[in-house]
Amino acid sequence: MSGSGAPPAATPSSATRDLLAKLVAIDTTSRNSNLGLITFVEELFDAHGIAHARVPNEDGTKANLVAQVGPNVPDGIVLSAHTDCVPVDGQPWTRDPFTMAEDGGRFYGRGVTDMKGFIAAVLAMVPAMASASLTRPIQFALSYDEELGTLGAPSAVEGLLATFPRPVAALVGEPTGMEVVTAHKGIRAFRVTVDGLDGHSSQPQRASNAIAAVTRLATRIDDLAQQHREAAADPRFDPPYTTFNLATIEGGQALNIVPRHAEMTFEFRPVPADDTTAIADDLATYAEEVLVPALRRDTGVGEITFEVLATARALASEPDGIAEALARQLSGYVGPDRTVPFGTDGGHFQAAGISTVVIGPGRIEQGHQPDEWIETSELARCEAFIERLIAHLSG
Repeated sequence: MSGSGAPPAATPSSATRDLLAKLVAIDTTSRNSNLGLITFVEELFDAHGIAHARVPNEDGTKANLVAQVGPNVPDGIVLSAHTDCVPVDGQPWTRDPFTMAEDGGRFYGRGVTDMKGFIAAVLAMVPAMASASLTRPIQFALSYDEELGTLGAPSAVEGLLATFPRPVAALVGEPTGMEVVTAHKGIRAFRVTVDGLDGHSSQPQRASNAIAAVTRLATRIDDLAQQHREAAADPRFDPPYTTFNLATIEGGQALNIVPRHAEMTFEFRPVPADDTTAIADDLATYAEEVLVPALRRDTGVGEITFEVLATARALASEPDGIAEALARQLSGYVGPDRTVPFGTDGGHFQAAGISTVVIGPGRIEQGHQPDEWIETSELARCEAFIERLIAHLSG
């Protein structure tokens, strides 16, 4: 394996290959449990005397895993990854998605890019971490349900901070081509349910029209979208503003029935500077103070509820950020600050006061695709990056 002063090998170690094949074989599609993968990693940690703790979800079907190697002191570095993958249903795969294949300098399989390749490269370096004379610890945070909206990340961060000393920086291994990403947008997604009162369409005054209420809310969201588009708050992003998407609207029974029930899903993806709580509160207040009274005007019947479907915090660039400086030093990346349009677990680390960047092997364009692949050279570069991290924390 390459030293810190030499270019990385063109191919990764056999340990990374073997680990990646085993990780791919564990189907951690988000609808499934991830406990098989968590148990696999726990056994590897146990073999090297590494302290770890599970942070389960409410029903115990999934779990985050936090761990630490090295001295039990503050100012360590967190390596963060999510364990879940997106589905393969309906995609035209030409090979078994859960059997890793190597062909033409690429590894193929669900999750090899997003983001089991990073996990495999990190785990392959665990023996080196365990035998190194670390002066500060390397910590691990493996989360569940990132693909569903970073659902596991908040409790993963809480569990890490409750179990081990506070780290100084977090490196989130999402695919960036091993370039340093300092900012990304967030995600807030909701389901809105409107319950009114049905009635004959010839006498609408005796009913509460749920579709009328939900479409007025949709218009409010569309107006907000236009306001943010005109503001163009952050030119580093494409597009340079917070975006809104009216995703689905369902409701009604028949042409001559006033609809009693309607549902809508929507999301917005905020630039880091925008106050996501204020946006969500504005819509909830509008629903409660304007739409509900209108819904109840004739019948006294009507309710509007908001259900949170996903919350991924945005990641903001940090002037003189510790994580960015470290990632640039270890990777040799000298390019400009990069932003990405997708979300990660990174915003939750930053919200907890931990300096954070995103850096990992592969390209996001290769993830979520049929025949998902990653260049083998990318994993070799990631191994060299982790090797340099070990040396840095041993100095």
